[in-house]
Amino acid sequence: MDHADVVIVGAGHGGAQAALALRQQGFAGSILMIGREPEPPYERPPLSKEYLAREKPFERLYIRPPQLWAEKQVTLRLSTSVNEVDPATKTLALSDGTTLTYGSLIWAAGGDPRRLSCAGAHLAGLHAVRTRADVDKLIGEIDAGAKRVVVIGGGYIGLEAAAVLTKLGLGVTLLEALPRVLARVAGEELSAFYEAEHRAHGVDLRTEVTVECIEGDEAVSGVRLADGTVLPCEIVIVGIGIVPAIGPLIAAGAAGGNGVDVDEFCRTSLPDVFAIGDCAAHSNGFADGAVIRLESVQNANDMATCAARAIIGEPQPYAATPWFWSNQYDLRLQTVGLSTGHDATVLRGDPAARSFSVIYLKSGRVIALDCVNAVKDYAQGRKLVEGRSTPDVAQLADVAVPLKELA
Repeated sequence: MDHADVVIVGAGHGGAQAALALRQQGFAGSILMIGREPEPPYERPPLSKEYLAREKPFERLYIRPPQLWAEKQVTLRLSTSVNEVDPATKTLALSDGTTLTYGSLIWAAGGDPRRLSCAGAHLAGLHAVRTRADVDKLIGEIDAGAKRVVVIGGGYIGLEAAAVLTKLGLGVTLLEALPRVLARVAGEELSAFYEAEHRAHGVDLRTEVTVECIEGDEAVSGVRLADGTVLPCEIVIVGIGIVPAIGPLIAAGAAGGNGVDVDEFCRTSLPDVFAIGDCAAHSNGFADGAVIRLESVQNANDMATCAARAIIGEPQPYAATPWFWSNQYDLRLQTVGLSTGHDATVLRGDPAARSFSVIYLKSGRVIALDCVNAVKDYAQGRKLVEGRSTPDVAQLADVAVPLKELA
């Protein structure tokens, strides 16, 4: 195939949903999906949870059965990446030396793990948790006898990996440069709770620490901190965020910086080029119109549907409610809304009971909830966020008052 009516760059959640949405909405043209990995589209969140823990085989991670793509007449070109985009001729130059043309282009390439910039960052034994290959390599080193792990980064990926590796019997040290874990995405109550949980499970969790270098000859032997402390280990996991994979679009003239800029219909500044998911910077109503990137399955899927509708000529602005989840130990965190910019929090329930919610307010309005083992709060609190509700704070804190009564 040297031309497709729609070319989708990226075979993750967003790319898969874009192809499915086009077909579901009656698009009859040709669709080509380009993926850097050798596997057809699969779920990413279980990589740091059930797949790393070996509780779920890879075959159960497929977004759809592999044969479905042929049935839907979606052509997959895997183990391939896009090197250049020529928007004038609508041509893509691929990593295998071939070129192809497109009618519309959906860029769903996600991002690449942010790398350490210190000495020793090239050594064997350093890992990201972004792809199946990443996790397979990590599992291989554990099976080969690795016993000590240092996790750099106290975000969700780092915390989830720490929980699984502790469960597998490894000695885990988790390092966070900021004063608390989850500092960029959650309030102090949630950070304190998860710090206590990980320490109770045996994780050596340290905040306000800086990594000076990774020690070792050919493979990792330890992590040296800025204060001179050396943490011996055989494995280092780096979970310090991603860099949006947008180089070819920016080189082609697309507007963007931290992500490629898109409008309310997921259109970039290039003609007939859309961007969705982790790499798309958009004005979000749940962030008071601020231009942000959202790294979540929800965002990738909903943006994919938005782009598909625009391509078939039935555009609808992107206005989906953000939500997210994280599993650590026997704790299920469910988040709805965006807490960035909150000026007050309400604690609903008792963290000591391991079932509670943190409700985030801005100027008295509910903007987000973090719900730990509190499914009802999550389901009912969604209406508070979507309705821009300003309920009484005392009632918010009272677990005897269902949140649905305050909507």
